[in-house]
Amino acid sequence: MDFLRACFTQVLRDLQESDLADFLESGEFREIPTNGDFQEKYVQLISIYLQLMNLVEENAAVQFRRKRIIEGGTASIRGSWGETLKRWNNQGLTEDQMLAILSKVQVTPVLTAHPTEAKRVSVLDLHRELYLLLVKMENKNWTEPEKKQIKEDIQALIERWWRTGEVSLEKPTVAKERKNVIHYFTKVFPKALQKTDKQLLQSWEEMGFDPRPLLDGRNFPTLQFGSWVGGDRDGHPYVTSDLTAETLIAHRQEALKLLERGLLQLGGSLSYSEIRNPVPWVLENAIASKLKKSGVMGEQAVTRNPYEPWRQFVNLMVLALRNTQYEKEEPDQLYYRDPEELLEDLAVLRKSLESIHAHRMAKDLLFPLERQVLSFGFHLAKLDIRQNSEFHEKAIEQILAKVLPSRKPYREWNEAERVAWINEELRNDRPFAVSGRSFGPEADKVLDCYRVIFDHVSRYGTRGIGSFIISMTRTLSDLLTIYLFLREVGLSEHAFRIVPLFETIDDLNQSEEVMEAFLQHPLHREKLESLSNVQEIMLGYSDSNKDGGIVSSRWQIFTTEKKLSKLGRKHGVKLCFFHGIGGTISRGGGKYHRFLESMPPGSMDGAMKLTVQGETIAQQFANLLNGTYNLEMLLSGVALQTGLSVFSPTQESYPETAIRKLAAYSHEHYTALIKHPNFLTFYSEATPIDVLEQSKIGSRPSRRTGTRTLADLRAIPWVFSWSQSRFNLTGWYGLGKALESLRSADPELYAEVKSCADSWPFLRYILIQLETNIMTADTQLMTEYAELVQDESVRREMMSLILGEHERCLSELDRLFSKPRQIRRQSQLHSMQRRALPLRVLHRMQIRYLKEWRNKKRDTNVSDEALITRILEITTALSSGLKNTG
Repeated sequence: MDFLRACFTQVLRDLQESDLADFLESGEFREIPTNGDFQEKYVQLISIYLQLMNLVEENAAVQFRRKRIIEGGTASIRGSWGETLKRWNNQGLTEDQMLAILSKVQVTPVLTAHPTEAKRVSVLDLHRELYLLLVKMENKNWTEPEKKQIKEDIQALIERWWRTGEVSLEKPTVAKERKNVIHYFTKVFPKALQKTDKQLLQSWEEMGFDPRPLLDGRNFPTLQFGSWVGGDRDGHPYVTSDLTAETLIAHRQEALKLLERGLLQLGGSLSYSEIRNPVPWVLENAIASKLKKSGVMGEQAVTRNPYEPWRQFVNLMVLALRNTQYEKEEPDQLYYRDPEELLEDLAVLRKSLESIHAHRMAKDLLFPLERQVLSFGFHLAKLDIRQNSEFHEKAIEQILAKVLPSRKPYREWNEAERVAWINEELRNDRPFAVSGRSFGPEADKVLDCYRVIFDHVSRYGTRGIGSFIISMTRTLSDLLTIYLFLREVGLSEHAFRIVPLFETIDDLNQSEEVMEAFLQHPLHREKLESLSNVQEIMLGYSDSNKDGGIVSSRWQIFTTEKKLSKLGRKHGVKLCFFHGIGGTISRGGGKYHRFLESMPPGSMDGAMKLTVQGETIAQQFANLLNGTYNLEMLLSGVALQTGLSVFSPTQESYPETAIRKLAAYSHEHYTALIKHPNFLTFYSEATPIDVLEQSKIGSRPSRRTGTRTLADLRAIPWVFSWSQSRFNLTGWYGLGKALESLRSADPELYAEVKSCADSWPFLRYILIQLETNIMTADTQLMTEYAELVQDESVRREMMSLILGEHERCLSELDRLFSKPRQIRRQSQLHSMQRRALPLRVLHRMQIRYLKEWRNKKRDTNVSDEALITRILEITTALSSGLKNTG
């Protein structure tokens, strides 16, 4: 960090910013003068400094893992393939049993553009370039002139960064968000997948296992990707049917370009001459067969590389892929109808290489391309279609008003009436009306979206279509409604994943009843058979947290997974849980291996989906080494949990009754706070929520319908605002009172909790996360933000509750663990100490400008846009230092 600070300081001096350079060089981060231009520069200085610190810590983590591997092998890395294989070996599993588990694993990260990425794309690009230069610096063999050049390159990057604005002054369009996630699908994940596959093979060989089975890609875990960008229309008016159509085409085109690049790279490496190598008959026949269909273009492709049959065949494959991309599918043209045909040609290449004993080429050059086809296909990522159940309800009501005008409004029907009518409708295939008829705004938007799906499926099949997700699922009719929409546009013959999203505490509680009815429904059972009998269920971490507090939320999700897993087994259905997690602890974020270990044993049968949201995408995958490790943790963690379901060892007994009581106490205390008559007043004035709602960090509005209620506020700005004001309320409130109540009311149950605080993965994960949030909360800054609350009685009353619970949490956690946090959490404490001074300056600047902006707005009823921009610059800098937004 000293090296980068020196580089940054020199850049500032070169730019004649000597005062700023002195501030940075001193490292004291004192309070600064109130001159506006100078303050703005100072904010940018601190922001870049904090981001440089993040890059250094990221690189240090990579170096630490390397050192551990050198000293103890791959098994010494938590969450790695080496650790998973070692645990299986200690458990007594055979190699065949391990291979059986690996082949069952199906992991689908789903990228979303939720409004949580505060940094501009251009800044993220600078991060990537700078990280590569930091890695380059570590080579010990550079000469002094070479080292000097690298240093100059780093300084040039920092200067570019300094001259680049950090705040998005315009809200990004969904098209721009789509471009960003496509970058990861095409430029990052293919490389990370290749390196992760190598990690598995190396760890397998390190265990002394036979490597030959892992030369077959079918024995590797399946990794595919999903996206919500262009398909998630829950409260997002800018996701139109046209945009969804454009997104599906963009995905397909980028997938074909990705595979074309892979084929060109493969062809460039297969310069085998027929003079030096016997040409297998399977290759000769394949070339002759393609030449018959390819005409002049095929002849040109072959004559381009005389005497090099392997390249000639790859050239013909490239021709077929380009024809597929440009949709030249005439009978006399080479093209691929689907990815399976491309895999068949790759199989010809594999067989021909293995027949001349070129096994290394098949392993190092061909295998990665085979894996790309299996992971990305011709669709790149499956586009999920998400909408709110209330929106669907309005759509049905509008349809009914036109086709059954004599019936009472749909909103007035009870659940039994709705299900009976839907079942009757689904017995025939006739639509409600001829195509093109308008029913109403919600109905037309829903049906236009489904018509886009119909058009895409008619041309390219169903592979690019992900799940139809119903936010706020509460009843069976919410799910069956999707079948009506599919029927209306002519999609009844296809099977799609219809996925409930259980978000609130109440919804999680009644999920078993809803799924019991859904899994018994005849039409749905019929469709499930076409979907390998796998039912996807999405669990929401964010709204359940906002609704009931973090302890109650995590416990409800844990118990919901248990009871739904049991229900799935009862109906002979495999469940794929879709975890709707965010970047912050409050929204389910955290280390993947700990997150996966915390799940109920037996709740995972190989398949899992999860969201990767906002700034988390860049944090986890922007640089290749870090991205590879996170992908490895995901795949190996899912494999480990799948092993518990397939080859279950003796399960330990944990005190679930005690945690149930703990969650109930926490829920009661948390809801008492958010339902306090003064809570909303306090929240709206003690946090920067009013400014955050005007930020430009995402295309989606911060509220679902625009009403100013806590229920309507999305969980992301809810968490973001508490984080910015350093309360971190969403990540700890309720735990202290819950532990105190359990200890007082039922000492025996409390003793059970204490005894397994370190040994039960679920409880340990919760406690570590909550303690992290409590530690990063800052009571001094809380008090300073609370001074923004105008009513002194409101401020005093609410702060008494919050500070009291904060102190209680710290005290109760000290009682629970045998070692003090100064020993247990050294890394966390050091990270906080490094950031404390610059963060405190930013917080106090934010408070000062918030007060000024609100006063002006109150006095003139006009929002000062220049002040908002300045506050958003501070907000961006704070999110960099705190390493999260919402």
